Amino acid sequence: TGGAFTGGSAPSGGGSLEIKVVALQPGQKLIAKAGSEFIVRNGNALAIGSKGGGIPDVTAGTDLANGVKVPTNHLLIFPRDDGRGVQVPSTQKGVVNVMVRGGFEVK
Repeated sequence: TGGAFTGGSAPSGGGSLEIKVVALQPGQKLIAKAGSEFIVRNGNALAIGSKGGGIPDVTAGTDLANGVKVPTNHLLIFPRDDGRGVQVPSTQKGVVNVMVRGGFEVK
């Protein structure tokens, strides 16, 4: 019993454990699929909420309301597939890099 994993099976659910870095241009939106995780690494990004609520910010233990600036290096989790995500303001200079685990769509 040295702490090594010796039995069971891999997690299921169809989600990818791979982390992708998505470079968003000013004006672009990154819309999350249910169960996705985002970390904004640089620049300015605003939360896109939904009728279901804001975005759970796991790092701060808060809920980000629609239009609120997303803190960099905070883990965001998206509980539903209902249009939540992040948007880069058109006034942002340069790209905003977002680490993503799970499904997403760039608009």
